[in-house]
Amino acid sequence: MFDIPRTEDSKFTSWYYGTDRKLLGYVLALIFIGMLCVVSAGSVQALRKGWEWYYFLQKMLPFYVLGIGTLFVASMLNKKWVLGISALNVAVCFLLLIWTVIHPVASHGSERWAVIGGLRLMPSDLMKPGLVIMTAWFLAKMKERFGSDIFLNPAPWRPAWLSWWTFLVPFAIVLLILFQQPDIGTTLLFMAVIGTMLFIAGLPRKIWLPGLGLFGAVGFLAFLFVPHVHRRVLEFFKPLDPTTQVGYSVNAIRQGGLFGMGDEAFAKESLPDAHTDFIFAALAEDWGAILACGLLALLLVVIRRLTVTAMSARDTFVFYAVGGTTALFATQICINLATTLGLMPPKGMTLPFISSGGSSFMGYCLLFGMILAIVREDKWK
Repeated sequence: MFDIPRTEDSKFTSWYYGTDRKLLGYVLALIFIGMLCVVSAGSVQALRKGWEWYYFLQKMLPFYVLGIGTLFVASMLNKKWVLGISALNVAVCFLLLIWTVIHPVASHGSERWAVIGGLRLMPSDLMKPGLVIMTAWFLAKMKERFGSDIFLNPAPWRPAWLSWWTFLVPFAIVLLILFQQPDIGTTLLFMAVIGTMLFIAGLPRKIWLPGLGLFGAVGFLAFLFVPHVHRRVLEFFKPLDPTTQVGYSVNAIRQGGLFGMGDEAFAKESLPDAHTDFIFAALAEDWGAILACGLLALLLVVIRRLTVTAMSARDTFVFYAVGGTTALFATQICINLATTLGLMPPKGMTLPFISSGGSSFMGYCLLFGMILAIVREDKWK
């Protein structure tokens, strides 16, 4: 970000000089790259379906405008507003998740969508910022009230307005809804992120080892009782079929070479989700391995920046919130790339800020905006 002289102590200059401009710049760079990727990959998908080449860009344009606006506005808030918006975010998305049970809307074999006023939303994606922030607040409050031992101490387990039951019961309901949709990828993602946040809060080994077992049990139950998960897992252990989505994805990356194929790229034409779940493969085929690795480097820079910020936080709440954001961002990237490269069965998960998807984009813009806000306040308090 460009540096400007500080001539007055206005609200804008306080925000400008207090915010983490490097992290903000990295996020804006990812958003710009995402726009280019949606044009590159989405145009092929649109033309194949008989639409205008700019169909997916036009569809995402309102989300880009709203998302970038949300990013900047949220970054100017104080901690009180961040907590209030996060609580509202969790409450509204929780109701929308229940709505997906009452009035399910199916897509790609999963009933994870809610249609409100003609607008199709994915509540689990929109809930991510509130889930991370409110979990961080909960852990910080528990430490403040009960001390460092909040896991084996019996006091936090007694029924009260601030106890483990006030957190675990709603979270279990969310996981059950996600599992039955079925959205196994998001179920495991939420478990991994909350598990990581509990771990950095001091979760003892005698608890986190059974927790890993529970994580594995969820995956095993999904394999046994969810047909499309069962099919994908079995296909994963077979020789790679070049006519499947993963096969086309791996082939697109191979064909891209170092410098890409540009207008001659054709493997992405066979990828139904080239503009969403497999957008990295389309990027690698179009732009080549060098620029694709450049995107990976930028994603790693963001993860490193978040990690350093978390470790230097003064407030325990900020430490947990930034740590949870790092876990969410990094885990989702790993799942998306592992699927794209054929290293794990497909999970239907977007690449943050890059893939086309309004709910995911808005959720991450809100989350990073609130992280910028609480980090700024933590730095100057």
